[in-house]
Amino acid sequence: MPAHEESSNPLVRERAHLAASRAALRAMREDVQALDIRDVTANWVNAAVLQSQIDDRIKALADLSHTPLFFGRLDYLHVVGAEKAEGSEGERFYIGRRHVHDAHGDPMVIDWRAPVSQPFYQASRNNPLDVDHRRRFGYTGGELTAYEDEYLTDPSETEQTSKLLQAEIERPRVGPMRDIVATIQPEQDEIVRSDLGGTVCVQGGPGTGKTAVGLHRVAYLLYAHRERLARTGTLVVGPNRSFLHYIEQVLPALGELEVQQATVEDLVAARVEVRGTDESAAAVIKGDARMAEVLRRAIRSHVTPPVEPVVVVRGSRRWRVPAYEVEEMTAELLARDMRYGAAHEALPQRIAHAVLVRMEEAGEAPDDRVQNAVARNPAVKAAVKAVWPAVDPAKLVLRLLTDAEFLAAHAEGILGDDEQKQILMAKPARSVKAARWTAADAVLIDEAADLVARTHSLGHVVIDEAQDLSPMQYRAVGRRCSTGSATVLGDLAQGTTPWSTGSWEQALFHLGKADAVVEELTAGFRVPREVIAYASRLLPAISPGLTPVESVREAPGSLAVREVAAEELEAAVVAACEESLHHEGSIGLIAADARIPALAAALAAAGHACLSPGEETTAASRLTLVPASLAKGLEYDYVVLDEPAAVVDGEPDERTGLRRLYVALTRAVSGLTVLHAADLPEQLA
Repeated sequence: MPAHEESSNPLVRERAHLAASRAALRAMREDVQALDIRDVTANWVNAAVLQSQIDDRIKALADLSHTPLFFGRLDYLHVVGAEKAEGSEGERFYIGRRHVHDAHGDPMVIDWRAPVSQPFYQASRNNPLDVDHRRRFGYTGGELTAYEDEYLTDPSETEQTSKLLQAEIERPRVGPMRDIVATIQPEQDEIVRSDLGGTVCVQGGPGTGKTAVGLHRVAYLLYAHRERLARTGTLVVGPNRSFLHYIEQVLPALGELEVQQATVEDLVAARVEVRGTDESAAAVIKGDARMAEVLRRAIRSHVTPPVEPVVVVRGSRRWRVPAYEVEEMTAELLARDMRYGAAHEALPQRIAHAVLVRMEEAGEAPDDRVQNAVARNPAVKAAVKAVWPAVDPAKLVLRLLTDAEFLAAHAEGILGDDEQKQILMAKPARSVKAARWTAADAVLIDEAADLVARTHSLGHVVIDEAQDLSPMQYRAVGRRCSTGSATVLGDLAQGTTPWSTGSWEQALFHLGKADAVVEELTAGFRVPREVIAYASRLLPAISPGLTPVESVREAPGSLAVREVAAEELEAAVVAACEESLHHEGSIGLIAADARIPALAAALAAAGHACLSPGEETTAASRLTLVPASLAKGLEYDYVVLDEPAAVVDGEPDERTGLRRLYVALTRAVSGLTVLHAADLPEQLA
């Protein structure tokens, strides 16, 4: 159909196509549900695997009533991939979250990740990419209610900001984070579609969509490399459970159900239970990359030169391997820098091979079975235990943190005396189970475990809020993608841990991805221009040289800063929350952690129930009370910020406090109200 040819009522036509597409999707799902696998599986294991795959496919084909099946349309000037003959008619494609075809196999909706869909995000008047006509659709409660056309090759049309696009970006946020598949911008799309083989680091200020870009990149990679990633696996690493709960519905809404989600603490918690906390100074030292060399030295110190020969008795014969020969084997394994456990497994085979050489020299003809039997001989096992004993990672770390002499021997020239004292346990534990392990200790144990046996690598890992990881935490995540790739997401200005990274180059080096490409997103789509400009006053103090975000959204009246008397502050905060509740959407009351109990009591006294971060907002319950320490990564339509000075004072140093304040100031999508009794930080004056 020619691009400009439409029925007399385009909205009726598009609604009909939506209804037909939904019917086709239902039919696709029913076809899968009707599959009978009884005659195609050889055993119960195959049947269980196939049934699981079918169940996943059924879930992926679910028609979510509140989620538009398609959000755009492309009318090409010519048939895609064919010769562009003069006067030839083009093709039309509807772009949506998943592929839908009719009973004949003809596409009714094209997956947004397909190559033919890319011009929906990339085409412009300067470079139309053979697209004549781009149409965006507006929805209300899952019903198609509006459309907007853009003729890219018509010189009479002027460039205009899409009102539907802006409305979708500004749509009130109730419930968990949603996908941005309908609003992906060209610079975001380029990152989303970057190749699986390379690691990408995205520096993005508040509201630039870096989290959504990372999640959509996972969805794209699963589409483009599904078979490979199905074997190797994918993982999203977030800063805390509240954040993971907030984002957990994005990928399922795009039809992707197999992506794991975890915090760094989850990744390293398998070996010990974390029950203790570190002083800030101790946590910084334990998180320093120098600890990796301390651990390496400590593990290798268990290898001791042999002092006696190995004598193997088989039948009436005795076979002798001199101590110097065993020492040569040991030295060679150390020089190869193998994993400690792999070398522990290799040494008995080396000794057994030396015995077989002697057998052959004596005229015998031993085979591999004989070598394996010799490797299991008690004399060989005793020699290996003495020379290259097994090491338990948790016991090793416990000894380092409780035995000052052992730590000093292996930290010499790496950690200073004061640093060693900082990380020694105040009350040494008698056993691994009795120790009050901290989060930083668990990372050290994970590092030691990898020195013993290689950590399993996934195909792709996304790390969000990555600026807050320590070098040792980067190493822990990097082990999970040592043979795969990563998407690193963060904002240096939002680094609020004492060990937060100073540059992406440092972070990527510790991750093991020093050759990664660093991309910067500077166009803001979420935070209003007035709000981000106010928050950006802090940048020279918290991250000098970082490019401020330029918001594309003007929202006059979106920022209010009010000073009130100290005795009236809590009442003023409650009133500001009530004022915000008159608007549609979610409301977040953010305050210093120490202020949370008083504000919770004030809200309860006024009859307002409030949610905790990560709890899902609903139409009936829209107010969340957010400690400043948990605000990162979250967003609310309206934010009330209580006492900025208290947020700053709640951190161990001013720069970290100002960074925490920067995070709190940039959580609002539609409006921010700042209430203070104490003086504002001078950077905001």
